[in-house]
Amino acid sequence: MDMTVKDGMRWSAANAYLKPAMTRSNLRVRTHALATKILFEGTRAVGVRYLQGSVEREARARREVILSGGPINCPQLLKLSGIGPAEELRSLGIEVVHHLPGVGENLQDHLEFYFQVACTQPITLYSWQGLIGKGAIWARWLLLRDGLGATNHFETCGFIRSRPGIRYPNIQYHFLPLAATYDGKGLASEHGFQAHVGPMRSKSRGFVRLRSRDPRDPPRIQFNYMSHEDDWTEMRACLRLTREIFAQQAFDPYRGREIQPGADVDTDETIDAFIRDKVESAYHPSCSCKMGSGLDPTAVVDPTTRVIGLQNLRVADSSIMPSITTGNLNAPTIMIAEKAADHILGRSPPAASTASYYVAENWRTAQR
Repeated sequence: MDMTVKDGMRWSAANAYLKPAMTRSNLRVRTHALATKILFEGTRAVGVRYLQGSVEREARARREVILSGGPINCPQLLKLSGIGPAEELRSLGIEVVHHLPGVGENLQDHLEFYFQVACTQPITLYSWQGLIGKGAIWARWLLLRDGLGATNHFETCGFIRSRPGIRYPNIQYHFLPLAATYDGKGLASEHGFQAHVGPMRSKSRGFVRLRSRDPRDPPRIQFNYMSHEDDWTEMRACLRLTREIFAQQAFDPYRGREIQPGADVDTDETIDAFIRDKVESAYHPSCSCKMGSGLDPTAVVDPTTRVIGLQNLRVADSSIMPSITTGNLNAPTIMIAEKAADHILGRSPPAASTASYYVAENWRTAQR
């Protein structure tokens, strides 16, 4: 599994891009600041108004304003600035600068659940979950920046197709040598392993809409998870195929009882009940300011990341994806930023990739 790790540390965009540039004279970072409005002269963006503590300030732009607030904040800020569905804006008393109905719509995410199996051998990370074990991991990482503290332990992944007629994989697996939840509160009481599994291309669509004109008021966020019947079909396939994978001979020396969902969860009805109870977000919100052509009434930015119908305003983050990627979002979002940087600097784009990819010859008629 690809990871964004350097020298044993999670290597964020801040570490990779921002911190090395902090000494530049042309960079100023305002901390503890809340952007409240994009400033316009007609349809040309000229700056941003923001709050720093209780003080209202303005930053003026000589060239462009670039939003990278993400798929929740970007549509919120655009709407607060008068960019979005005119009816929604007028209902809140916001002056319409530009009617753009796609702002805040098309919101997408990845859902997943944990399929947990007890391990019959004491070889999992459960051995390290006590105070002594955690202390040893921390000490080694602190001194050497390696060991069990230098990875997220998702070392193995997989992508498969859920059924015949799917041209390329639509299910992703993360394998973890521990039975636990993301927040650490759901640690199993025994050695175990698990797969995080979920569909990659959900057909459900949500939205981000304003509650009020107050920028400090969180927006209404509605993902409409599992609102399309195909999502249920794919989730059921996720469970059944994972159970089949863990039943393979290679797992015989390690496979114990099925901790979750449990062997009795085997009908569409019991699987659906399990999904309703246990499914979680993979924290991949995206697509709420989708990229498209000027002929697409739901598009928000054009192929160069400029907001359609306005001047000197761009969006560069995962919100501009037209549809969610078949995989995790961190690397694709960094790629979007690199592409946006090329456009901003006026660089010619590199040649389109000619890399080959695998397509099963029998994908129309077989699942494998």
